[in-house]
Amino acid sequence: MKQGTRILHASYGEGIVSKISLSLVEVYFSQGGRREFSRTNFTAEVIDDEEAGSNTAGISPEDVRFMLEEVLDKYNAVSRHIQMGTKWTGGVMTLQPSNPDLKPKEIPIESFFHKIVMMRDRLRVLEQNINAHPQLNDEEKVNLQQYITRIYGSFTTFNLLFEDKEDYFSGEKTK
Repeated sequence: MKQGTRILHASYGEGIVSKISLSLVEVYFSQGGRREFSRTNFTAEVIDDEEAGSNTAGISPEDVRFMLEEVLDKYNAVSRHIQMGTKWTGGVMTLQPSNPDLKPKEIPIESFFHKIVMMRDRLRVLEQNINAHPQLNDEEKVNLQQYITRIYGSFTTFNLLFEDKEDYFSGEKTK
């Protein structure tokens, strides 16, 4: 077995061997995402070995692209570029202390915007981890989700920094 081999695993189903090291076998499964196995304990049925067939192991480039997009989307590994509003480009945020003897602090808006976007991305990952957590029951997941929703609501103040409304934070909707 080598990289590119299609396999059938008893627990995860069909997958493609993506990497083999001295101690690990890494496989991308269409349903289970990326999994690593100890090379000594790895057992799976070989469906199509690259040497036995074509150089694509019987999988079209579209299949590979779909599987990669599925895995990357599931684990929020690739996020699209969020655009800051053009009116803020090159701007500075000034924090003025109430004490006139102290100097104000200036922060480039691009740096501040980047931190806001990173917090949003981390909240989304936290949300996904809560939803996928095997030991939390549905009620606990909902309670934790409500806190995240309130955090999003607190961040709506920063929506004026975003270029596109689809990137805005939104919290609880009032009825």
